[in-house]
Amino acid sequence: MRIGLISDTHNQLDDRFLTFLESCDELWHAGDLGSIELCDRLEAFKPFRAVYGNIDDARIRMRYPENQLFECAGLRVLMTHIGGYPGKYNARTLMLIRKHRPGMVICGHSHILKVLYDHSLQHLHLNPGAAGIQGWHKVRTALRFEITDGKPGAMELFELPRTL
Repeated sequence: MRIGLISDTHNQLDDRFLTFLESCDELWHAGDLGSIELCDRLEAFKPFRAVYGNIDDARIRMRYPENQLFECAGLRVLMTHIGGYPGKYNARTLMLIRKHRPGMVICGHSHILKVLYDHSLQHLHLNPGAAGIQGWHKVRTALRFEITDGKPGAMELFELPRTL
């Protein structure tokens, strides 16, 4: 299974991201989508999973949950927007991790790309950074990876300058 992962689009997604994500089987979004129109566009593009973020309005919050817990190709995944990162998870996210023991935890919000293995809680932590132009980040980013027999691999990074 080939996965594309983005976050923090804030209603702005350059078509070059879609080119990078074209070979993916599914697209996942870790929150701050920005508009229902962008949601519709992404749902039409690929099978799509998302969580809402702190800037998302009531329509987006009605469509997507705060947390997604699911299995993909044998890997249990927890996705949320505001969660923190290894050693600095917020209480809500830490409770979910301890309860469900996912092999992968995905968070957005920080606009900081992170790919870390959490040895303490035994999972891969991913934050794809920000794909949109809103925020303080200097580079827009996305991740593409594979999941085979419950194991993530073949991680690839896509970057564009923040300016259009």
